[in-house]
Amino acid sequence: MLDIRIVREDLDKVKQALATRGVAPGLLDELWDLDQQARTASTKRDTLRAEVNSISKEIAQLMRSGDTVSAGALRDRSRAIGDELSALESRAGELDVERREALLRIPNLPSEDAPVGVSEADNLIVRWWSPKSGMQNGSEINLPDYADYQRKPHWEIGSELKILDLERAAKISGSMFPMFRGLGATLERALTSMALDAHSDAFEEIRPPTLVRSATMVSTGHLPKFEEDAYRLERDDLYAIPTAEVPLTSLAKDEILLEEDLPVRLSAFTACFRREAGSAGRDTRGLLRLHEFDKVEILSYATPDQAADMHAELLRRAESLLQRLGLTYRVLDLCTGDLGNSSKRTFDLEAYSPGTGLWLEVSSVSWFGDYQARRANIRFRNSKSNQIEFVHTLNGSALAWARIWAVIVETYRQSDGSVTIPEELRPYMRNLEKIPSP
Repeated sequence: MLDIRIVREDLDKVKQALATRGVAPGLLDELWDLDQQARTASTKRDTLRAEVNSISKEIAQLMRSGDTVSAGALRDRSRAIGDELSALESRAGELDVERREALLRIPNLPSEDAPVGVSEADNLIVRWWSPKSGMQNGSEINLPDYADYQRKPHWEIGSELKILDLERAAKISGSMFPMFRGLGATLERALTSMALDAHSDAFEEIRPPTLVRSATMVSTGHLPKFEEDAYRLERDDLYAIPTAEVPLTSLAKDEILLEEDLPVRLSAFTACFRREAGSAGRDTRGLLRLHEFDKVEILSYATPDQAADMHAELLRRAESLLQRLGLTYRVLDLCTGDLGNSSKRTFDLEAYSPGTGLWLEVSSVSWFGDYQARRANIRFRNSKSNQIEFVHTLNGSALAWARIWAVIVETYRQSDGSVTIPEELRPYMRNLEKIPSP
């Protein structure tokens, strides 16, 4: 959440920054008023506490001197103040809760480097890569010459090769749940193993819980904002994670880290669960939009000075995997109106799907500043000043597999209907070179 001091010091500047994210100024005015009320109540409460303590000392002195009459009068006064203090403490507590709830509803301040815009139409394409062209800057993209047999959608390919069984998945769980079979399941597992190995040089591998407490969801900003998209086990007040970012962020909740131990680098493979409550009207065919999918996440705690380099490192690692798989992709710099609630700046990676003719988001690499760390209370001790500061959190998908799986089977489909396995994946697929046609 935002540092309330920023709101106090320059409310107009905060309003202007958040206006680019579509935040109504009235929401910030409400926060300002709540903060003023909370601070006034807190100041008055502290004054009354000090007065009660002072009277207690006076009463003790009077009792020692034998002036019981004066001491009794002061006791009556102390009781009256105590009644007022009790009511004020209750009100101050209520205002503190209301202020925190208001802060939890307000998104992060966008980075000054994020492009200003109102929707995904305003996102900037900064570069693109294809096996034939290599890395190219700018938004003019020359797609490879895909053959007609590559332009078949993955759900048809998967059905023909008996490696994707969406009908039986729907029978078991309902629509928008996938089921990979045979070499399709092996391909999914191979992608995970390749990615975890690729990050093992610097990232500690974690296998976190898949179910988390509501406070853990609040820490990343998934609650209260995205409650409708979450799967909740009401009896236990647990949520199925929408991403490994959620448990990884809270790994150091309420801890103070040493600066020399930063940056911390973590990776995790998990299933991810999303209700996709707002998916009405969107393309949900095949693996394009799912309630459950597998993903490898990379995440870091960093100092403010380390954050920019770490953001670039996470993005570089996600891009490297796409290049190793030989998939055409582009890098988007998300505009302020399309940023996630907790993000200051985000780069999306979109792989090209020749079978659907769509660019599919396969990774988001985000820098959150101290927004999440304030919610989770993750801090570090500055080695120079010896002061306690909040860390910065960053994370990225490296990568989300359902759409990668789709792009691979389309891109590598051959004229005989088989699918060639990318060379990087073969060691993880028992050295098989292709998924044969039936």
